[in-house]
Amino acid sequence: MTITTAEPIRTAETTNRTYDLSVTTQGPLYPPSEIMDENGDFVVIGRINRPAPDGGTVSAWGSAVVSADSPLPEFGRHLPYTIVRELPDALPPQEAATPLYTLPLPLPCNNYNMLFAPEQRPDAHSVERPSYPLHQAPIPDARFEDGLRVREPIRLAQWVKARGQLEVDLSADRRSATFSFGFTGLIPDSLYTVMSLREHDLDPDGPTRPGPLGVPNAFMTDQHGMAHYRATLPNPFPAAGTPGANRVINVIVLWMSYQQNYGGAIGHFGLGGDIHAQLKLQGPSFAEFTTVD
Repeated sequence: MTITTAEPIRTAETTNRTYDLSVTTQGPLYPPSEIMDENGDFVVIGRINRPAPDGGTVSAWGSAVVSADSPLPEFGRHLPYTIVRELPDALPPQEAATPLYTLPLPLPCNNYNMLFAPEQRPDAHSVERPSYPLHQAPIPDARFEDGLRVREPIRLAQWVKARGQLEVDLSADRRSATFSFGFTGLIPDSLYTVMSLREHDLDPDGPTRPGPLGVPNAFMTDQHGMAHYRATLPNPFPAAGTPGANRVINVIVLWMSYQQNYGGAIGHFGLGGDIHAQLKLQGPSFAEFTTVD
């Protein structure tokens, strides 16, 4: 009699999924936001650090105005933010009309000393600039007669209208993945970039540099704030334990206040200095995918 062993049951691995992106103003938790108001406080839509019952810190998705004088821990640790006031989901007129600003340089309340463009701006940490209204950031070499497209203040009510959907498709050989986006409600007639966040980018033991999701890494919205973007990355989701693995775990859509592309970098200064997160997934994602080299 021949004894046969049944083959293990194999479940179909995920090769396609669609995600809804969430409106935000936040990259990492420090600085607390990539957007400020005219008082120099952070306008935070994202994870808010609050006191936990055990005396620690808990981070939950929400909205608040946060003081730039909030306590700053060492990189990789968290402390409760100093909350100036809460922001309700339904913004009252005064909050909705808040004009939005860039962060000054050096970046306030920042413990992530990453050089985002090491070849282009190795001196990024020594640059000093004030906080500008988003629509008045000094675009290099631009003149009024050149036809600046964004001339009116960008207000919080306009910012939170952003909507985005992402579809991820693995190639048939699983060696690459294509990220396809559709957007509505973005800032009209503006240049945006999309960055990939990888699992080691915020690792306190050795952070890797966040990079663009595709090169060229920019798209332009139309007069209604609509746009599409697509990028294909080689092996973005290597299996856990693969030597050198650094999986993509999130994507962030950023408005570019200087309205210029930075090649293989997402910006010269990042974190609200020249790019400003407006849409992303609320937490680490894409665990259902596996790609190969």
